[in-house]
Parts: sequence; C-alpha cells; structure tokens
Amino acid sequence: MLTKRRFLHGMTIGAAAFTVPGAFAATLTETARTGDGPFYPDKLPLDTDNDLLIINDGITPAIGEIAHLTGRLLGPGGNPVRNGFIEIWQADMNGSYIHTEGRFQGKLDGNFQGYGRFLTDAEGRYYFRTIKPVPYTLGGRFRAPHIHVAVSKSGRRIMATQALVKDHEANGRDSITRRIGDREALETLMVDYRPVPGSTIGEFTGNFDIVLGRTPEEREDGSIGGIGEPESG
Repeated sequence: MLTKRRFLHGMTIGAAAFTVPGAFAATLTETARTGDGPFYPDKLPLDTDNDLLIINDGITPAIGEIAHLTGRLLGPGGNPVRNGFIEIWQADMNGSYIHTEGRFQGKLDGNFQGYGRFLTDAEGRYYFRTIKPVPYTLGGRFRAPHIHVAVSKSGRRIMATQALVKDHEANGRDSITRRIGDREALETLMVDYRPVPGSTIGEFTGNFDIVLGRTPEEREDGSIGGIGEPESG
C-alpha cells in the first residue's frame, strides 16, 4: 500500500517534474492581491501537509478531479524566493470549506484536508496535490472555481490572493474577476489546468507562479489571518 508518508517523500523528489518554468521577462507583473476572503480556516486541521487528498494515513481519498498545483515564488526581477511559506485552502466538491461557517447545506467531504502548506525550495518552487476547484454559492454569493493562496516569509504575511481557472465559463460572473478591472492584473490569477500525460485517472497539472512586488512595505489594508502576521506599512 502506498502510505501518505511514502507518497509525500516521492513528491518531494519529483515535484519539479510538474513545474513549468516561470514566465521570465524584462519586468515581471506582480501577482494581483485579493486578500484572504472569509473562509480561511478558523481551526487548522491536524494534517496540514501539501497533499490535500489524503488525511494522515487514511486510505479513502477526497472526491474530485486530482490536480497537481505547482509554481515558483519570485521577486520582481525573477529571482527565486527560498523558504517562502505557501498556504492554500479551498472548497471541496460540495462547495464547502473546513471553516465552520463555510459549509454548503452542511455537506462536507470528510476526506478532504481543505488546507495545506509548503516551504519553497532553493529555486522558489512549491507543490500541492489537491482537487481541481469547482464553482459554488455560499451565503448567496456565487464564486467561480478558485484556490486561495497566501505567502509568508520570516513569520510575516506578505500577501494573499486567489488562483482561478483560466478560461472557465464562470469567471465572467465572479465578483473577484469583475472587481479587478486591469486585464493584465487579472491574468496573473489564472491557472491553465492541463491533463497529465499518461494519467489513467484523469489528473491535471497547473502552474501558478507568484511574483512579489518591489515595495514590501506596501501591504493590504487591515489585518488578515494566517501563519504570518501582516507587514506594517
């Protein structure tokens, strides 16, 4: 049996195989920031690693299409950021978060971790195995498929944003995409999920490079949750 411990060891070795090189240019576009949203976990799960499909050494995986989310944490000049603390959280296939107030009609996939974290390597790379996000409606608010992503460094929260699905038909109805008027900024939030070659179970892989701004002292207004405290501006 492939236990979670053995699987995670394999991912550490092979994560780079899923990573598409970052989009290097003379000037990189800073990844747009959207904030945490209302459903950052109010209580972190006991299992907080980068495999959201299996909880601890369970044998029943979460429901959904398997997605390998990879990318690099980069400075504005394309330099990799090592030891960046990446957090992700998202709704399950029912449209429910692990946050106690983020459940859709009380339905929750008990096998979905819902939250994970990863420390970037020397090349700024990170890797998560999760489910391809789905659209949902919570509290009367419709959302296109997305994964929340937050970055901390040296114990301080740097930024929080959302990774959406490129070209998804629901993007035009989403409150976040409509709020961001700049097309170039919006493009920084889009992930192109592609089938994994040779996969017999319909897996996808998507690359989401996170480009930090030039002025770290200029952070989002207000307090946001998470591992790292927000920088003071």
